[in-house]
Amino acid sequence: MELHPVVEQAQALVEFKRYDQARDLLSQHLAEDPGDLRAWVKIGYCHVNTKQRDQALEAADEALTLDPQDFGALMLRAHAMTMDPGGSWLEVEPVLREVIRVEPHHWYGYAMLADAVWRRSVLRYAQAAGITDLRKHDLSHVLREASDLVNEALRLGPEQVYALEIAVRIAQGSNDAAACDQLDRAILRLDPTHAEALERQTRKAANAPGVKAAQAADLYATGLAAAPDSTDLQRGLDQATYRMLRGVRWLALLCVGFAGTVIDLFAVEGKVQRELPLPLGQRLWYLMVATTIWLIGALLRYRRRRAGVRLNVQSLIHRRRWARIVLGQAAWAMVCAVLIAEVPWTDRLLPQVLFWAGLAPTFATVWFDRTKTR
Repeated sequence: MELHPVVEQAQALVEFKRYDQARDLLSQHLAEDPGDLRAWVKIGYCHVNTKQRDQALEAADEALTLDPQDFGALMLRAHAMTMDPGGSWLEVEPVLREVIRVEPHHWYGYAMLADAVWRRSVLRYAQAAGITDLRKHDLSHVLREASDLVNEALRLGPEQVYALEIAVRIAQGSNDAAACDQLDRAILRLDPTHAEALERQTRKAANAPGVKAAQAADLYATGLAAAPDSTDLQRGLDQATYRMLRGVRWLALLCVGFAGTVIDLFAVEGKVQRELPLPLGQRLWYLMVATTIWLIGALLRYRRRRAGVRLNVQSLIHRRRWARIVLGQAAWAMVCAVLIAEVPWTDRLLPQVLFWAGLAPTFATVWFDRTKTR
């Protein structure tokens, strides 16, 4: 059907997301020509994009009055109905089944119907079983119809992200992790910035066995570079960064323990303790070893991280109290370690007090603040 020039002009405005201007233009045109079906559909989508559900439904009704079997008008009505996240998805099935009857070779009708059917199936199953948390339930027997519909949508439109998204939801409900992983990779091939697929793939990689905190932080920072508005990825980066800071605290505790060994703080049966004060050379040797521990264990590892991780370390210290506590404990432990090893003590009592002062406050919270990484 050839479009009226006004409708073409409105379409251009819609492409630039100037919905209000397109709507005003179409309103003037429809006042002169109320029988232009395409104009009713176009103005309906202007209402959809500006969150005006009732006006969108009115436009769909006008279009369907002109042609009850028009694919565009039926899809407009379906979109307008599903603007309400409540019960409308349960009521839209008849419209979508009519869409498929009118246009059986278009992928979108099947994908949207699959979306509606899986919502209806899960809700009815949950109500019948009296279950509120379905995350650990295998719903494959409940989602067979939705699965068949989405498979048909993917057959007709194998590179359509929306159909893949619905397929992921159905696979999640069926606890099919392998299918979810395959579908996520397909989504990211088509849309590398797809936030939900990035979140799932990044979380899977970061939580894989053997992945250390620094590697997890790099993975989350990479994901955030592609989807900077993802709160899930930011949360994961914060958790991985905090785990890195906890690792710094262990370096400080290692230096405290090493300082106690250098000064031979505690008597061992059958072994003669070193004479105090320690020679200057031994005290300087401790400084060299402690510096090496920090260079290799903290500074070099920090420098090798992505820029996003390094920036998040600074940000997390400013934003989170426990991040500052962890750094404060590491600093306090290092002060105790340096005093133990570098002061020319003539007696071991004060170094022993410093030793326990460096260890005890940190060990008292090591297990307690482990929950902060979750």
